Amino acid sequence: MPDHVHLLIQATAANADPRSFVARAKQKSGFDFAARYKHRLWQKGYYERVMRAGEPTIAVIRYIIANPVRAGLVVEPSEYPFWGSGVHSREALIEFIGTEKERHR
Repeated sequence: MPDHVHLLIQATAANADPRSFVARAKQKSGFDFAARYKHRLWQKGYYERVMRAGEPTIAVIRYIIANPVRAGLVVEPSEYPFWGSGVHSREALIEFIGTEKERHR
């Protein structure tokens, strides 16, 4: 999205600190961006939603992938180049949300 970012992160340790993760990510990317483009990248603060253990992530994945379509930036999620996963391929995610749709019809 041109004016915001959606992240779905999963803790891999009991002592994981999502707030610290977001602060460091914003600091490092913001510093590089400001050095390159001479203005701020991030606003202060952010909105977070903590998912509970066992809560299905499919709705969140579907929301993130469909966001550029809802915003009118593309017709199909696959046309938007700025989404992905460090764990799963884009094709696998699209197949996953498609398979889940079929399962719930």
